[in-house]
Amino acid sequence: MSKRSIQRKLTRISKRLRGLRAELVAVDEQLRSLRADADDTAIRAMVAENTAADREARQAREHASAYLRQRERVTTEIAELERRQDDLLDQLTA
Repeated sequence: MSKRSIQRKLTRISKRLRGLRAELVAVDEQLRSLRADADDTAIRAMVAENTAADREARQAREHASAYLRQRERVTTEIAELERRQDDLLDQLTA
């Protein structure tokens, strides 16, 4: 692979990593909020002891779980891109 091609790939990976890291910050912030909401609704459901409160608590937990899965996808992609970036840097210096 040519040096120029490697540099282009490194540039694309670097841009994608910046975007993913920014997304991770936003997801983490949202996840903290959703977990707090899920905890609050779970407490309210225990106190209220009715199906509507239980449903609301379940939905809040599911929403928080969805963001947790999104966080895992983002961190997995970041790790993969960092691995690819390291491989390309090794090729560039070889």
